[in-house]
Amino acid sequence: MRAAVLYDRKDLRVEAAVDPGPPGAGKVLLAVSRAAICGTDVSEYFHGPRMVPLHRRHPVTGHQGPTILGHEFVGVVVAVGDGVSGARVGDRVVPGSCWCGACRLCGKGRHSVCPRYFVYGLHAHGGLAEFALVSASACQPVPPQLDATAAACAQPLAVACHAIRRSRLQAGETVAVVGVGGIGAFLVAAAAARKPALLLAVDIDERRLEVASVLGATHTASPRRTDLAALVRGLTDGAGPDVVVEASGSKAGLELAWATVGRGGRVHLVGLHAAPVPLDFHGAVVNEIDVSHADGDLAEALRLLAASELGAVVLDRVIDLEALVPEGLLALAEGRAAGKVIVAVSDT
Repeated sequence: MRAAVLYDRKDLRVEAAVDPGPPGAGKVLLAVSRAAICGTDVSEYFHGPRMVPLHRRHPVTGHQGPTILGHEFVGVVVAVGDGVSGARVGDRVVPGSCWCGACRLCGKGRHSVCPRYFVYGLHAHGGLAEFALVSASACQPVPPQLDATAAACAQPLAVACHAIRRSRLQAGETVAVVGVGGIGAFLVAAAAARKPALLLAVDIDERRLEVASVLGATHTASPRRTDLAALVRGLTDGAGPDVVVEASGSKAGLELAWATVGRGGRVHLVGLHAAPVPLDFHGAVVNEIDVSHADGDLAEALRLLAASELGAVVLDRVIDLEALVPEGLLALAEGRAAGKVIVAVSDT
């Protein structure tokens, strides 16, 4: 089969790879139709390995060495292993993350911090390949009205849905999303679904801000043309937002979130920072600021995609697997892709 295999930093090869073989107990074999890429893939390619276990065995999956990327994908079930009851051959599904379901954290619904948590395409072979072997329990069925290109957006939207739920955003509150490219666009859509009184989208890219407006942002702003602290104070009558979601992964974005959130508010961290960022916690303590981070809600994401044109709005381009590096990873890194990049793996 053809697959995109990461061997090392800046060494990704689209090549013939060994087929996964028949599924074992609890597994299904997927013929992958579409796979999306994101900033995490870009980071692993240019700066990794950070999460991909190229040089050290992963403690949960046991995988080590060259890894097929692709943690956002959709496919058709072509074979089913023993003990699988929730999936049949011919079903279209989106795989999500895996967890044990039996530990103390899973019992509290905190699956994303389960000690047995792992992600296909980061900690084990993923979906940038013609076939992928995944746990049946990780799969969610794709609504019939949802096409494969939009369905490939379900995993990042799931992260956004979970983040907004964990931020405890309520209807009528005020919220700012800092960084609205990639996952940030989905955060705007997930926040808008909660009916906030004010939804401010912040980014340095004007194209991303235009998309954020379509997705439900009531206000947009760029630090290149606006005094953001003054704007936020003006929009919230000096109070600051109830919730700030930081998705840029930048030092400036984190500092802005810290400086503008209202007293008693919540800062929810989604963007991953490449290096430690010093912060003054005095204000957070005095103003009783809550800080949190979270992972994904796949079923809700599929419902939102099926009920809207969100997938089409965030789409930048659909590319072939062979063009993954120049038209996918490089395009995202160089800012040539303003929205989601989807890889057409097959026509299934």
